Amino acid sequence: MNTLAAQNAEPGVDAVLLWVALPYVALAVFVLGHVWRYRYDKFGWTTRSSQLYEKKLLRIGSPLFHFGILIVLLGHIGGLIIPESWTDAVGIGEHAYHIIAVVLGTIAGACTLAGLAILIYRRRTVGPVFSVTTRNDKLMYLVLTATILLGLSATVVANIVEGGYNYRTTVSPWFRSIFYFQPDPELMTGVPILFQLHALSALLLFSIWPFTRLVHMLTAPIGYLTRPYIVYRSRDEQLGALPPRRGWERVG
Repeated sequence: MNTLAAQNAEPGVDAVLLWVALPYVALAVFVLGHVWRYRYDKFGWTTRSSQLYEKKLLRIGSPLFHFGILIVLLGHIGGLIIPESWTDAVGIGEHAYHIIAVVLGTIAGACTLAGLAILIYRRRTVGPVFSVTTRNDKLMYLVLTATILLGLSATVVANIVEGGYNYRTTVSPWFRSIFYFQPDPELMTGVPILFQLHALSALLLFSIWPFTRLVHMLTAPIGYLTRPYIVYRSRDEQLGALPPRRGWERVG
């Protein structure tokens, strides 16, 4: 009887594929893809900036998106990596955490989505920007938009419409178990569908990440601190605003 109960408690093949195999495949592609990209496409490791083509929409959409996604990222780090027991230990109860996460998450998600919508509109309607848009860019925008929409929908529907869902007892332990190399797919089997779709879309986003312009998010411009000055030579007969000193002649 105990053996039969243990067999029934085992996760199904679908759960193992979705919540064990797929995360490790996505993680491997994410890491090895960046290594490959850095070794064989260093000159392509860039955002391929289109600022020269159009600036007005970029000045609105880019800050909205980048500041919004930064808050979203910090929220995911706090919610997925930091255990609930740690926040309880410092005096932040579940109710207080829930309110903070829902309010900040909704505002940050809305800003991120609004900024992304402006950037996509700009890329589609500004001719020179659209002409340099690649298939990778289109796929990246599609998956990124789906991931943000699903995450925002999960926050709004589960926490505002349905009265709340504590993902830190299911999704968060599952996420950490992947890195402990003790994955527990059972934690994800009863999770609301929007959270599951958000997690799957995030895995897809991480899989294509190394092959898109998103690689620039992993690069810090440290080289600018030690980069030598660029020397410009003037072609004018008169070098500078003042006449040259007597006794000195221009060479070359």
